[in-house]
Formats: sequence, C-alpha cells, structure tokens
Amino acid sequence: MGLSVALNAARGSLQANAVQTDVVSRNIAGVDDSAYSRKIASLVTTEGPVRVVVNRASDTALFDKMIGSTSELAGREAILDGLKRLEETVGDTQADQSIAAKISALNVALGNAANLPNDNNLAKAAVVAAQDLARSLNHASDTVQSTRANADAEIDNSVKTINDLLAQFDTANKAVVLGTARGADISDALDTRDKILAQLSREVGISTIVRAGNDMAVYADNGSPLYERGARTVTFETTPDFGAGTSGHAVFIDGVSVTGKGSVMPLQAGRIVGQMTVRDEIGVTYQKQFDAIAGGLINALAETDQTASTGPALTGLLTYPGGPALPTATTGLASVIRINPAADLAQGGNPFTLRDGGMNTGAQYTYNTTHAAAFADRLRALRSALGTDRTFAADSELPLSASLQAAAESSASWLEATRKVASVQVDSESALLNRASTALSNATSVNRDDEVAAMLELEKSYAASAKLIATIHAMLQSLLDAVR
Repeated sequence: MGLSVALNAARGSLQANAVQTDVVSRNIAGVDDSAYSRKIASLVTTEGPVRVVVNRASDTALFDKMIGSTSELAGREAILDGLKRLEETVGDTQADQSIAAKISALNVALGNAANLPNDNNLAKAAVVAAQDLARSLNHASDTVQSTRANADAEIDNSVKTINDLLAQFDTANKAVVLGTARGADISDALDTRDKILAQLSREVGISTIVRAGNDMAVYADNGSPLYERGARTVTFETTPDFGAGTSGHAVFIDGVSVTGKGSVMPLQAGRIVGQMTVRDEIGVTYQKQFDAIAGGLINALAETDQTASTGPALTGLLTYPGGPALPTATTGLASVIRINPAADLAQGGNPFTLRDGGMNTGAQYTYNTTHAAAFADRLRALRSALGTDRTFAADSELPLSASLQAAAESSASWLEATRKVASVQVDSESALLNRASTALSNATSVNRDDEVAAMLELEKSYAASAKLIATIHAMLQSLLDAVR
C-alpha cells in the first residue's frame, strides 16, 4: 500500500469517525426526549473513502398504534372532564344539594305545614323550600349550559391547534422531501414530523400514507384529507351563548361537515369528538331531564278550577315567565322556573295562599273558601301530586313513568353511571396508550449505556486512525530528509 493510499484511508476513517461521533452525541442528548428516535450510523464501503449513512430506529406499526390510542384517550378524557363539571349539579350527597334532595325537602315542608295549617312560619318554610328547589334547577341548568359553552370553546381551540400543526407539518414534510431528494440526513426532520403527528392525533383521529420521496399524506379518521401535498383548511364557528334549545355549529374540513347530524361520515376520535359528545349529546340529554322535572313540578303544584265551570289549570306555587298558563313544552323550563310572587312574602305575597289557593285571579281558584285555619286538604293534595307518577319522554333517558322524586334520583344516577363508564374507558385507553408508548420506546429510544459504550469504541478508532496518520507523517518526513 502506498503512503498516499494509506493517508487517504486514514483521513476517510477520521471523517467517518466524526460523523459517527456526532450521531452518538445526538443520541445521548436525546435520551430524555420522548419524541427522539435513536439514530444509527452505518458504514458503507465504496471504491473511494468509506461513507456513513445515518438512519433512525422506527416501527411504523407501533407508531400508528400509539397515535390511535392517543386520539381515543383524548376524546375519552374530554368526555370525562365534561361529566365532572356536570357533577356540580349533584354536589356532595351528604350535603343534600341535589335536585332530588330539594324535592324531598319541599315534600317534608308541605307535610309539616299540613300538620299545622295555621302556622305562618311553616307556610313560609314550604314557600322557601319551593324557592330553593327552583333556584337549584336554575343553577343546574346554568351549569349544563356553561359546560356546553366550554366544550364549544374547546372545539374552537382544537380547530386552531389543528390548523397550526398542519402548517408546521407542511414545513417539516417539505424538509423531509427535499432532504430525501438531496440524499441528506433527514432523521431529525422525520422526528419533527412524527412529533407533530403525535400532537395532531390528540385533537383528531388520523391515518397517514407515505408516498414516493418520503412525502406523507395525512387523513382524518373519517377519510377526510388533512394534508395532501398541502395543508387543508379546518373551520369552525363558535356559538356566543348557549341555552336549552341552542344547537352548536359543526366542524368543517375543506368546507365539508365532519361532525354533527349533518355529517355523512363524522369524525370518530380525538378531543374534538369528545367535546362534541359533551356539547351535543350528554349536555342536551341532561338539560332535558332538568326541564322535564321542572315541567312536572309546575304541573304538580298548579291551581285548578274548584267550581262547576271547568276553567284552565294555572301555575301555582312554582311558575315561569309564560305563566299563569301551564307550559305546553318543557324546553328551557329549568332555567326560568321560579317561585310564584303571590306566595312569596318577600315579593308582597301571602304564604297562606299555599294552603288556601287563590294565587290566580278568580274565586274558582280558591280552595279554602271559608278561610278555616285548620284547612289542610290543599297541602295534602300538593304532597300527593308530588308523589304521583308522571310520564317522561324517552329521549330524556328518565324512566317513562315515575314520580318527580324518583325522576330526580334517576337523573343523578344516570349522570353517575355515565361518568363511571367514561372513567373506566379512560383507564382502559390510558393503559393501552401506555403499553403502545412503552413498546415504541423500547424499539426506538436511546439507551445511554449503549451510546457511552459506542463512544468509547469510536475513541479507540479515532486513536488508531490518528496514530496511523502520525506514522505516515513520520515516514514522509524521513523520505523528505533523505532527499535533502
């Protein structure tokens, strides 16, 4: 071997060593970065100097499983968070703050007043219990609608995040494609692209396809393209105020609806789907339950015509802005139900109208026509009406026939059962994601000990190449000295 050939070999070895050392250093620096994949520097022999090709450890199947589990978990977590907010309507079961507890308190207060119908304080206590019940329904309705509004705002945040991530993905994907065309090291660019995909999968379920030149297309889990040679536009219009009858807007990808009843192929997973479930399904159903109970209370406590003529039944102890006519529909009643001013002492009313009737104009709505102090029939009738089974709509998820007390208890049970199911699903998806992430990490993450060992080997290789160059230098120097 000539000295020039040996020198070129030693120089090539040093250059390869430098690339390998750089790769090992990058690996060590990425030990604590969950988005970093181990880089592998492979030596390729050619007719000229040895060449180093840098690849990265990857497992497409495990990565796809991981982002799929991420989407499912994010959606389940959004549902569970919404249910936890709705639990404020039930409160601590020991504190008697639920609607069922308030109905029970009103029933007890009416019973106490019936036992001593001439006691003004007991009459006032019954009115206060009814007022407390109405306010609890108002608060529950407000909580439901604020939860729906919060979900609507979170959907808007998700859409903004998706558009931002798609813009970042466009930059990363172009870097990968350009680097592939030039034969450059694209391992870090691939890491960046995968990191963006992992973040995107939290907002919406996705699938990917890698095409020629390492170009990647990204699709939502319903098949809608999110990125195909360019980012697609995802749009959403927020709703300023939510009420019982308010319907939120849908999410659109390239102008096509991908959520809600108007979508032919709706999205299946991700935070958007979870928030949509809270806003359009759970929140709507829970509101229907409160509205149905409010409607039942107004009807149960109504005043009826006590004369031979059959006048219409009118609102009694509990009323609403559309009174005194009884409500023909229940939508939104829980948010507006209130105490009848005619029975509220604070509003100039008389609590004894609860015993005697007459909250409405007309003698036919008076029950105690003689104004007898011991008259308790009306109070007992009100207690009986509260305990009478009523019919509830099937879409409210309440029993088809139940008393108001039982309906309120069923509503709380429905919420707790729904929350329990959501919690189990979150735990299950969290375990699946943890297993998928661990498996992917085992396949692609960096082992510090292995990298330190590789660095020691590279140091030995560097020392050998440096010694070879030093020897060649000495031999060349000897030749030059001999020539002189």
